[in-house]
Amino acid sequence: MIMDLALLLIAIAVVVLIAFVIPVIIEIKKTTISLRQFLLNLDNELKPALHELHGTLTEAKGLLAEVSARTEELKTLTTALGETGHNLRVINHALGSAAGIITNTATWTAGARAAIKFVLESFAKKRKGEG
Repeated sequence: MIMDLALLLIAIAVVVLIAFVIPVIIEIKKTTISLRQFLLNLDNELKPALHELHGTLTEAKGLLAEVSARTEELKTLTTALGETGHNLRVINHALGSAAGIITNTATWTAGARAAIKFVLESFAKKRKGEG
């Protein structure tokens, strides 16, 4: 009789346990199905976005390469402009020196002419005075 009572209590415990476990298992199954559906939807939505992002990154990489090439061209241009500015300063200095020389030469020439004229006039006056 104690054995029958123990078996009956074990049977009741198993039935109660099964009664509580079955809804939990059903809920876990529903959650798994929902999770699987969510992951499939997420995958379907992310694939086009990732593909578009890849295209955008490829375009950006091309643009950066083009900008880099243009930057190198600008460096070359600014270097050439700097050299041109230096050459213009050298030419300006040379022209200034030449203008100074020409001015000095013109001054010397005018002075020489005036001196020659003075000497010739003095010589002419002396000749007139002697003659």
